Amino acid sequence: MIRTPSPPKSPPESPRRRLHILPLWLLPALTGLTACVKDMTPYPSLAPRAVEKQGFAEPEVPVAVATPDAALDARLAALDSRLTGLEARFATESAAAERAARAAKGARAGSESWITAQTLLAGLDDVRAQTSSVVTDIEQIAIDRAATLAPVYPAVTALQNRAKATTTRQTGTIDRIGASLAPA
Repeated sequence: MIRTPSPPKSPPESPRRRLHILPLWLLPALTGLTACVKDMTPYPSLAPRAVEKQGFAEPEVPVAVATPDAALDARLAALDSRLTGLEARFATESAAAERAARAAKGARAGSESWITAQTLLAGLDDVRAQTSSVVTDIEQIAIDRAATLAPVYPAVTALQNRAKATTTRQTGTIDRIGASLAPA
């Protein structure tokens, strides 16, 4: 008789292996129990807060009104007088420069009539620079008031707009006269 080897026997189940299987079938039951446990951690309420009930509209801000300022009015009057004088001077000198430019029309650069027109044009540019200086002085007044959070002073704004418009007109006149002359 030939003996055949018997298949190897599996080791007997250890108690440890049985414990390992035990939690697998208890897992659904334990999971169900955790759903019934109340969390004791305090969470914020989901109810609307007081700030959320206020709305998102911008608050109304009262408009500050500038009070009369005699010292500022005196400074503005001096700047206004200076601006008026520069406007009159520019009007007179621009008329002379336009006449000289018409006389120099078609003349070559460097001719006597061209030099006369260019000289008068340079005088106009000087008046415009002085007008621009007045604009700068007015803007500095507005900046100083804004730096102190003072309300807008209507007289400053009006004079500033007038001075800027004057400078723009003067620049247009100078450019127009300069374009009528032969290039240097």
